[in-house]
Amino acid sequence: MTPLIHPSTLFRHLINLYPPYLFTGIKVSSISRDFRNLNVEMPLRWYNRNYVGTHFGGSLFAMTDPWFMLMFMQILGKDYLVWDSKAAIVFIKPGTSKVTCEFDISDSMLAEARLKTESGEKFLPEYEVRILDKNGDLVARVKKQIYIRKKKGR
Repeated sequence: MTPLIHPSTLFRHLINLYPPYLFTGIKVSSISRDFRNLNVEMPLRWYNRNYVGTHFGGSLFAMTDPWFMLMFMQILGKDYLVWDSKAAIVFIKPGTSKVTCEFDISDSMLAEARLKTESGEKFLPEYEVRILDKNGDLVARVKKQIYIRKKKGR
């Protein structure tokens, strides 16, 4: 029997109700059915502006967390441990409009994760995410390090 709502659609609806995202205006605008592409957006509102009227840096950082971890968890399944390990943000220019970022997990990223963890070793890949404004200009760059390890006995 086919579920009434696809798991990726349910995930998007539920995560958008999660209070830390809901109350900052962070929204998953789309997610592919295979969890390999996810888009996040955040409009500039009175409640996510900083003292000088631009996007609060913490909200920009929050819009990139924890998507790679959750996507890898969904794709790799229960045989793997996946955690966020480290992150760093570099602010390029003030965010003065709606901002967006896109997360993609490619075939090569998945193949590398499986290869590097097949003997039970941990793998700590780093991926970069670009936060863009409505004109496509770079607002911030975020580097995310993910911890991936195949569970023992799997």
